[in-house]
This record gives sequence, structure tokens and C-alpha cells, in this order.
Amino acid sequence: MTTNHLAGQRELLGHPLGLYICFFTEMWERFAFYGLKALLFLYLTKHHLFSDNDGYILLGTYAGLAYALPVVGGLLADKYLGMRKAVTFGGAMMAVGMLGMAYKGHAATVDAGVDALAVQVMYLSLALVAVGVGFLKPNISTIVGRLYADDDPRRDSAFTIFYMGINLGAFISSLFVGWVGIEYGWEYGFGSAGIGLLLGLAVFVSNSKHLHGQAEPGQPELLQQKRFGIKREWLIYLSAVAGVALVQQILQTRFDFGALAALLGLAEGTEITATEVVAIAMSIGLLIWWFKFIFVECSKAERANMIVLMVLIAISAVFWGLYEQTYGTWLAFSDRVMNSYTFNLGLTDFTPNASQLTAVGALFIFALAIPFAWLWPVLDRNGWNPSASAKFGFGLLFAGLAHFVLQYAALNPEANGLAGFWWFILAYLVLEIGEMALSPIGLSAVTTLSVPRVVSLMMGVWFLASAFGEMLAGRFGTLASMPAGTSTETALGIYADVFATLGWIGVACGVLMFVLTPVLNRQIKLAQGH
Repeated sequence: MTTNHLAGQRELLGHPLGLYICFFTEMWERFAFYGLKALLFLYLTKHHLFSDNDGYILLGTYAGLAYALPVVGGLLADKYLGMRKAVTFGGAMMAVGMLGMAYKGHAATVDAGVDALAVQVMYLSLALVAVGVGFLKPNISTIVGRLYADDDPRRDSAFTIFYMGINLGAFISSLFVGWVGIEYGWEYGFGSAGIGLLLGLAVFVSNSKHLHGQAEPGQPELLQQKRFGIKREWLIYLSAVAGVALVQQILQTRFDFGALAALLGLAEGTEITATEVVAIAMSIGLLIWWFKFIFVECSKAERANMIVLMVLIAISAVFWGLYEQTYGTWLAFSDRVMNSYTFNLGLTDFTPNASQLTAVGALFIFALAIPFAWLWPVLDRNGWNPSASAKFGFGLLFAGLAHFVLQYAALNPEANGLAGFWWFILAYLVLEIGEMALSPIGLSAVTTLSVPRVVSLMMGVWFLASAFGEMLAGRFGTLASMPAGTSTETALGIYADVFATLGWIGVACGVLMFVLTPVLNRQIKLAQGH
């Protein structure tokens, strides 16, 4: 163990100890979040008998809100709370929400109908998780960036290691929560996810000293000021709790905006969710703020960096729209029209269910994280390291190619008429290579390119793009909606068409980023004064 003289921090394996605290906190938080996602679509369609269309839309709108609210959480942390308090409060809200999902009521049937109380408890629980993510997610990532100087060459590697923690949590969660939920009951699966979240919160609270004050409020005196007779800090917490009730309603509200739906290319009669309306309104407000900020408050160099960052953030939404099919169309594909596979583990055989197969992505990320963390510094030393925009191009290209792999599997079923298991695994490998080229690099870019005084807010904007990606994923998923009883042959044809469409979207956006790379690189050089 050594000391980092630049930052005054103790190190372990070449990185500050604070990185590992964030690693384990995020690992358990993602254990809970992805455990819920691994079960949610199956829970909606099998327990509450939601239609495919409604299941995909709720999956997209819930996850979309969970990634849109970090804009608010990042802003409040920047201005008032500081990141430590925001992470702690957000984790507590998430834990309550996860445990609330354990109340399932009775299963929906044709005769008994839907358990209305259980459905409302589910919406309330999802709202608690979404608001909690809003406080936790942008701030734990920002803390990682705060542990390094802006010019520290270890930054990309640090975020890659941090990203390994995210996916380690997702991997364990999908295997365990997916197994418990399917084999023993939905309530036990969701409950175990909540227990994981509590473990993560305990890790963070008990080890915050290793953050060396990097996550504390910038002006703590502001939290003590009273508004309406209440200290500002408690007013923030109370407002967040009240906001949960609003989010609960947003999750189940839709609007029939015929003209707007047509403008967005949606089918006639398609309803737009309240979540989509909120996200669009937030984006308009952010764009107005962003233009004012970069042209009024930024220097020429800061403006160049912020322009590049916003391009990267915008295009990342498409990647996430493709990636999040793993919890929608990919999950339904593996559950309905794909052969299972039994692994001989010596003492026992293991046949993963569809929910558990969502762990495959995390497994590949876990395997690829160390090679990629090693790759970037080596390429940089030899002058071959691609710029962030080029890496984004590769990420989108591989996301598209992964869907072409699944299209091939759907068009070429095995002898029993079902798609092959190993094509599905190959698709995951291709997709995760794309993720490693884009997602940790995006996190690093936010902390590097943002103007320091708005870095948490910009991390929130990064997750707002993920929110749009989640909503896109829900809309993409509805292309593969089919009524109960659809034949396997017909279903495979529908999936093949949908995967081909998504494949071309990914490839086209990847090519676009390669075309834009020289322009964006010139902006970076401008910011550096070259």
C-alpha cells in the first residue's frame, strides 16, 4: 500500500482506496437494481398478466425515470447536499422500494382479475427505486472522478475497474435473484434484491472516511438555512418523499397526443407515456440551460469540451436503446423461442432460466474489464489510443452487429424449431465488447470534459441520455409484441425482422460517429490550445 502524493490519498493496487469503496457500493446497488430488472418483464406478463406491449412500455418508462431523475439528484448534490449525503439518502429510498416489491398480492386470472392493491404497491415501490437511483447513481460515479486529477492517465482504467463492480453486481444478481424469483416466488426474488441494497449502503456509510472529504457539501451552511420553517436539508428529503407519489402516478399515466405520436413516427393511436413527456420537458429545459451556460459562462476552451461532451451524450441514447433489449426482447426471445442448455458442473447440472441468462452480459463485462483497463494505457503509450468519439463509434457498431447475430439465430432454428443457445451467447459477447468501448469511456468523459462546477449535473445529463435509451428500448420492444399463443415459427419471424431493424440502426449510428470523429477531435485540440 502506497500514498498518492498528488491527491494525498492512500492507494491499493495503484488506485485510491476510495475507488474500492465506490466499487463495492455500486456492486451491491446494481445487484438490487438489475435483480429487479431481470424479473420485472416476466413478473408483469406472468403474474399480473400485462400484455407484451404494456410490459415493454412499463419496463422502459420505469427504467427511463430511474435514469432521468439523476439530473435532479446531481443538481441537488452539486448545489447543496454533497455526494455522500445524496448517495446515502438515495440508497435508503431504494432499499424501501426493493423490499416493497416483495408484496405481490394474488396472481391475476381471467376470473379473479388483477389485484389492484398489489399493482399500486408495485408502482409505489418502483417509484421509490427510481427516485432513489436519482440521488445515488450520478453521485457515486462522480466521486470516482473526484479521486483523480484531470490529467491522471489512470482515470479511464479507474472507471473500467468501477464498471467491473457494476457488472459483478449485475452478474451475481441475475443468477441469484433470477433463480430465487423463478424457483421460489417473486416476493423472495425481489426481497433478496433489497437485502443486497442494504449491504451496499452499509459498505458506503461505514467507509466514507476513505473518500477524504471529496464527497462533502461545497457550502454546508446552506443546508442549515431554513425555508418554510424547515432546514433546507430536511426540506430536500421531504420533497423527495413527496415526489415519490408523483412518480407513482407518472409511471401509470399515458396521453393520447395523436399529432405528436405521428411526428415521432409512432403508430396511429399510440399513447405517449407521462414519463416520455417528463423526459422531453426536462431535455428542453436542459438544452436552454446548456446553450446559455456554454455561450455566457464558459471560456472558449470550456465551450469546445462541452460541445464534444453533449454529442457523446446524445448518441449514447441510441446505444442504450439497443443494449436494454437484453431485459426486454432478448429476455422474451430466450424464454419463448430458444433452446435451453444444461451445464455439467461436476457435482450438479445447471440449466439457467431466461431471467438468469441476463447474467451473461455481466459475465462478459467482468471478463473483459481487466483486458480493456490494460488496453487503453498501452495504446496510449504507443499513440494508437482512439479518441472517445471513435470508441463510441465502435460501441454502436458492435451493438448493431449483436442484433444481426440474433437475426441469424432466428432465421436458422435448430432441428426442434427453436433458436440455438450458443448464438445467443455469441450475441452477448459482441454486445458487451461494444459496451466496454462506450460506457466506461462515457463516464470518464463526463468527469474530464465537464466544467468542474457542473460535473454532477452533467453526470445526471449522461444518465438522462440513458433514460431516453430505456424509453427507446421500450418502444423498440413493442415491435416484437405478440399475443399469447403465437406459434414459434411466427414468433421467430417477428424477432428476425425486429433484430434486423435494430442491427441497421446500430451500424448506421456507428458509422456516423466515425464520420464525426475528426470534427470532434479538432474541438478537443481547440480546448487544449493546440
